[in-house]
Amino acid sequence: MANLDPLDRRLLLELVRDPRVQISELSERLGIARNTAQSHVRHLIRTGVIRNSGRDVDLARIGYDVQAFVTIEVNHRELDGVISGLRTLPQVLEVHEISGRGDVWCRLTATDTQQLQQTLRSVLRIKGVIRTETALVLHEHIPYRTETLLEKLVPPPA
Repeated sequence: MANLDPLDRRLLLELVRDPRVQISELSERLGIARNTAQSHVRHLIRTGVIRNSGRDVDLARIGYDVQAFVTIEVNHRELDGVISGLRTLPQVLEVHEISGRGDVWCRLTATDTQQLQQTLRSVLRIKGVIRTETALVLHEHIPYRTETLLEKLVPPPA
């Protein structure tokens, strides 16, 4: 886990909230010198907390080592309430309504399996959730990407 001070944490939050923020605006928002903001952002990139010089945070580097994909079966009359309930859980990273087996798919993160278990229990307590099926992530081989799709949209140079 990367050693993050309070300023690093505040910077990460601002970068996630506004990925296109400029360093000068970031320093203004946080009330710090521009050089300080730049130095901390470089540190976050160098240590791998922020991947590919972008704004994608490597959660494992900040202590969230466990990720899981959860398929949730819900009472369809309660779907909106289930989505609202999931939105209140900070460990829920994304939620999708799906077809096929199950009704809702979500990705969770946790600091350890105990926190994951607590989060899963919280999911099961949401009114309208019938059952869940959980698959733990062992290793990420291909992170979320769009570059390969976008490359196909750009014509080759003449």
